[in-house]
Amino acid sequence: MTQIDQSVSSLSNRILYDDLRLFHELILDKAGLDAFSKEAVTLGLCEASLRGVDSHGVRLLPHYVRSALSGRKNPTPLFNFKLTFPSVGHLDADNAFGHSAGMKAIDHAMELAETQGIGVVAVSNSSHAGAMASMALRAARKGFIAFAFTQGDSLLLSYNGKRSFFGTNPICFAVPRQDADPYCLDMATSIIPWNRLLIHKQNDELLPEGVAADENGNMTRNPHEAKSLLPTGTYKGYGLSSMVEVLCGIYTGMFFGRSIPAMYHHPMEQPRHIGQFYMVMRTDGVVSASHFLEQMQAMTDEVHNEPHHDHTPIMLPGDKEIKAAATRMIEGIPLDNAIVRDLESLGAEFDIPLKLIRP
Repeated sequence: MTQIDQSVSSLSNRILYDDLRLFHELILDKAGLDAFSKEAVTLGLCEASLRGVDSHGVRLLPHYVRSALSGRKNPTPLFNFKLTFPSVGHLDADNAFGHSAGMKAIDHAMELAETQGIGVVAVSNSSHAGAMASMALRAARKGFIAFAFTQGDSLLLSYNGKRSFFGTNPICFAVPRQDADPYCLDMATSIIPWNRLLIHKQNDELLPEGVAADENGNMTRNPHEAKSLLPTGTYKGYGLSSMVEVLCGIYTGMFFGRSIPAMYHHPMEQPRHIGQFYMVMRTDGVVSASHFLEQMQAMTDEVHNEPHHDHTPIMLPGDKEIKAAATRMIEGIPLDNAIVRDLESLGAEFDIPLKLIRP
């Protein structure tokens, strides 16, 4: 389950969701993104921050803008979608932004699922896709079951290894419910995502115990020494990461393992050719859609009513993010000082002010 980032929870810098979206749209327009890409990236980054997934939210905007201006990401991609089987398609994303490629792919997968019952779309020539929930929820909110996967550069310490081979390759699964926002499991195959480690590095904060390793594969809490992340569930997380690599790297014809260009160290003028993989299903493949939604809601209610310790109820994947989104929509999205500096600097470059809620 995606853990809500705690590093910004008590900060005084805040911004309203609508103001943040407008800021993103204006910045990305200046960076040359077409209408579809601009909307996809804005939604992906802002919704991640709204839902409390700050590691994959607005803090990525400066990097994304630089990658568009330098040539790594294509701000105006010419998507090429082809059916390979009646329910399977391939999207060549033309080095698009990862959110843009993902949104386009999940839309195609929903169209296939509508008529075939299931739709699979493999994406080649993409880039960093952010939080995969952005794509999976797009389908779940329209009544579909959705799986979403993407690969990343080599950052996950191999089980019993001294260095990384696979990426933190996330897994996302989203499902509609009758009387609640969709169930959504969105998790990296590492204990923490790499972008959360970068937040600790940026703020000179020690890492939690047992989440990262140095260049020799030894545990470290120093974010400046960390070279890899530990897999969640030891060999199980490592195994899941390898599964995602097969779907997103081998199946799509992209790079795999240590051959994948690094997000932060690869030359910014060179594309990374990242693969993504989506599978969308109708809910009425066996039972009726109404019965499926009723049973999903019944399971949700029963889990929430299970006996629990202290005052913390039993939760399902996505519950923390739903709660965070409700709170942040009213109170504003918290931003740490480093993010504010980066966004204000970016805004000054394009003459677009950042409208904060001042304490």
